[in-house]
Amino acid sequence: MKPLYDKIGVDYAKLRKPDLRIAAFIERALGAARSVLNVGAGAGSYEPTDRAVTALEPSAEMIGQRPPGLAKAHQGVAEALPFADNAFDAAMAVLTVHHWSNLKTGLLEMRRVARHRVVILTFDPASPYFWLADYIPEIITLDQPIMPKIDAFAEILGETKVEIVPVPHDCTDGFLGAYWRRPYAYLNPDVRSAISTFSKLDHAPSALQQLEDDLTSGIWEERYGNILEADSLDVGYRLVVADLST
Repeated sequence: MKPLYDKIGVDYAKLRKPDLRIAAFIERALGAARSVLNVGAGAGSYEPTDRAVTALEPSAEMIGQRPPGLAKAHQGVAEALPFADNAFDAAMAVLTVHHWSNLKTGLLEMRRVARHRVVILTFDPASPYFWLADYIPEIITLDQPIMPKIDAFAEILGETKVEIVPVPHDCTDGFLGAYWRRPYAYLNPDVRSAISTFSKLDHAPSALQQLEDDLTSGIWEERYGNILEADSLDVGYRLVVADLST
């Protein structure tokens, strides 16, 4: 099957620029690791620049968008990592586990190749959804079957630490929750093209028209205007860290 991001990944790198504040969470979690495998690496977001990085990505489209200077990306999938046991100090995966065909196999592969640490940025499906789900409740329907429950990581990897990753109001990485304080952004087809959820929605246009109408009339601000003064918001993103050396 053709990887999803071969279909929707065109111009992805222009809209999904890593946010330095989120990157800081990942950098701290990697600790003293000097060699890092980035699984589902995409166009290279959040790859450390001061460590030896190896990238793995299934989509040729995404590999082609990796900027010069980043580590060469191997084409492959999380469920069959083409690396030896304990080949890296750490393995990381950023907003990718919900695209894998088998979570358990992928996580066990990450554990197999990492000597000390596994670091995963993901979304907690048990967290409250932000206002966009009021307009497009199908987001919840889509997320629930594919987003791993946070407990699943500990069940597979062993003891884990879970940290809330608040999303800044001006987040530069255009994932689904990045525009929680910029509602007009969701009306932009270019923004939506870099968010995998929208590729799976059949009747988003009517919901987006309602959003546009509510923004124009002031109804949106009446309902959700309390968030407009917030600098950051917990919209469900979590950093899961398994320390394999303990």
